[in-house]
Formats: sequence, C-alpha cells, structure tokens
Amino acid sequence: QVQLEESGGGLVQAGGSLRLSCAVSGPNFSRYSMAWFRQAPGKGREFVAAISRSGGQSSYSDSVKGRFSVSRDNAKNTVYLQMNSLKPEDTAVYYCAARYSPFDVVKAEYDNGYWGQGTQVTVSS
Repeated sequence: QVQLEESGGGLVQAGGSLRLSCAVSGPNFSRYSMAWFRQAPGKGREFVAAISRSGGQSSYSDSVKGRFSVSRDNAKNTVYLQMNSLKPEDTAVYYCAARYSPFDVVKAEYDNGYWGQGTQVTVSS
C-alpha cells in the first residue's frame, strides 16, 4: 500500500517562498510519476506540476511556470515543490499524487493512483 504525506504548508506574505514536501511510503517510489495539485475554496482541483519517475521531465501549469519548481529525491522517497514569488491567488490546499507510470500530467490519470491528505498554503496580500 502506498501512502503520501504532505508537509511544509503555512501562512506567508505575498512575494515570499515555501517548500512543500511529500513523503511516500511503500515500495517502488522510483516507478511512480508524481504530481502536485491544488484546490482553492469553491473551486475544483487543478494541476500545478508533475515530475517523471526519473526526475528528467517536468511540467507546470501556466499560472505557476517560472515561479514554482518540482523535484524529487528517489533515495528519500520524497517529492518537493519549491514555491517562490507567491501570490494571494496561490492560496489553496496543495495535494501530492502518485501514479505508477513514467510521466503523467493529467488529473484523471492520477485519480487511478494515490493521493495525500493535503497541506494548506495561505498567501496574504
């Protein structure tokens, strides 16, 4: 059984930075494509970033491109989301997700995978 646990959320002022972590327990972490999604109050869950199983490919939504960076450490079974130049509109619950595949960027694919419980990120203006 694969379990995901996010950490690193919190309250930050606009322009600040946070680094989210997602620790994954279970076998074969390096065989999973990993992604971050977020859900703001009253909105649907949206794609933020994804990274391939090897770490060699990544993808970002247009709204975070150039500000956020996704990475992974397969030796530590952990994926990270470095968030810089945060804006109030980045306020949301952030979720990490895992899917047993080389690289996926579509939420529907991750619906067949594993999800964490989420961590709250609040950006004040």
